[in-house]
Amino acid sequence: MADLLKLKHTLAALSLLALSLTSHAADTASRLDEQVQHLATELRCLVCQNQSIADSQAPLAVQLKAEIRQQLSRGASVETVRQFMVQRYGDYVLYKPPVNRTTWALWAGPLLFMIAGGVAAMRYMRARDVGDEQKKALV
Repeated sequence: MADLLKLKHTLAALSLLALSLTSHAADTASRLDEQVQHLATELRCLVCQNQSIADSQAPLAVQLKAEIRQQLSRGASVETVRQFMVQRYGDYVLYKPPVNRTTWALWAGPLLFMIAGGVAAMRYMRARDVGDEQKKALV
């Protein structure tokens, strides 16, 4: 009877250990999935260009997601994987590229276009006003 009780306790302990290990593995897999998804949303699909690799189904995007998963599962940090992608594909692969001499036009471009548009609109309005004044003078 004591042996049977001892066997039940041992089986219960082993069951709890197996459950704990399964739970830990599920947490690790879930954390890996979250990291892959998060990093994939920060990287631009080089085929689609207006989609992240998380949203794209292009073969290259699928490959890049697999590469991210593989590197993270080997223990690489998110920043290491990000730098690997930048080294391989350039700053353009990032949705938020850093400001440096190769990307300054990406950051300054919208502002320069707004200024140019404002200047063009002011010139147009002044020319229109001058035209209206000349028409009034003729009448």
